Amino acid sequence: MSHAFPSSSATLTEPAARASGLTKTYGKEETRVTALDAVSVEFARGRFTAVMGPSGSGKSTLMHCMAGLDPVTSGSARIGGVELSALNDRQLTQLRREKVGFVFQGSNLLPTLTALENITLPLRLAGRRPEQAWLDTVVATVGLAERLEHRPTELSGGQQQRVAVARALVSRPEIVFADEPTGNLDSRSGAEVLGFLRDSVRELGQTVVMVTHDPVAAAYADRVVFLADGRLVDELDAPTADAVLARMLAFEAQGRVS
Repeated sequence: MSHAFPSSSATLTEPAARASGLTKTYGKEETRVTALDAVSVEFARGRFTAVMGPSGSGKSTLMHCMAGLDPVTSGSARIGGVELSALNDRQLTQLRREKVGFVFQGSNLLPTLTALENITLPLRLAGRRPEQAWLDTVVATVGLAERLEHRPTELSGGQQQRVAVARALVSRPEIVFADEPTGNLDSRSGAEVLGFLRDSVRELGQTVVMVTHDPVAAAYADRVVFLADGRLVDELDAPTADAVLARMLAFEAQGRVS
């Protein structure tokens, strides 16, 4: 099947996603707000990256621009070898459907569908059949094999969010963006979902970028990048919750939080 967007020349060494001088502003003249200010960052394949920063730092805006949900004002956002600004609306929709997975704070499941039907919905919308072996692997990874015929109202909040994670993984996207995926969950359910995201990276080779404000959640990642006032200000490899919290407190002490 031919793609409607320019074919990616992605290689395994190329980042799954990359921002170069990415700037996003809202409003005009006196009311203009700069949400992102010339951000350059790469998200390596097969890695779990957390994006952190105080409220209003631009972390969700960065994710929306990188995922093609929001157009950039200037600079570049790429998924694999594809420059998002070069795509029209139809091409963007197709790229998001085929190359990107999403997990949001709310699981966004359709209540009339079973867990299995919710998981495979993106494939059905794209006119594709699930690859059974991969579907079985994803379902096993998120621990849902016994719950596939249940509807969302018959699942706990943590189970619903695991369905959402499986739905994001089932199309084998180049990258999964997760925006506060545990924000509505208790600590036990949140730990389950974070563990499954981490396992999808370590065991399935997935690439995950997660926006979070929680140092404990960030500690599940391989790397944390920190935003403040729309700029990339720091990063941390092999993070621990204590180390992430210390960096966040340091930013506040430096007066970077309005």
